Amino acid sequence: MHDLRGHPMVNDHLDAFFNPGVDAGIVFGTFIAAAESIGMCTCPISAIRNHPDQVADVLDLPAHVYPVVGLCLGWPAHNGAMSPRLGLAATVHIDRYNGADLPAQIDEYDARRNLTRPYRDRRDDARFGADKPYGWSEDKARQYAAPERQGWGRFVRARGFKLD
Repeated sequence: MHDLRGHPMVNDHLDAFFNPGVDAGIVFGTFIAAAESIGMCTCPISAIRNHPDQVADVLDLPAHVYPVVGLCLGWPAHNGAMSPRLGLAATVHIDRYNGADLPAQIDEYDARRNLTRPYRDRRDDARFGADKPYGWSEDKARQYAAPERQGWGRFVRARGFKLD
């Protein structure tokens, strides 16, 4: 935009990367709400960031543009079930953050989610053991105990972003 209007770009720092990602999240949520309001089902695909170079090539993305998330959508073949979410007490804070009850809230969510959507598969029991209860929090802890998207910083810098 600055080149188009003949103005200098003096804000080439982390926010030039961060702000479009936030905007993409807002648009993404609005798109999901619109699709679901007409009866469509949606499935966000964060794995699109697992192969950012290939995605950027396939989509012919210009400099300073990066993939944030993919989205599958379609008309449901049958009625689905709402996926439980972490409670508002854990995710909404008024005036200031208070995580004092977070461990109990996570345990409550694990129990509530396992009643309706228990995990069929467990991540890497050979490494972490099969003897402990397995819910959302154990799954996420195991997921992030293994390297993921190690090249993401290199990728966004190669797209022209300065992350300082």
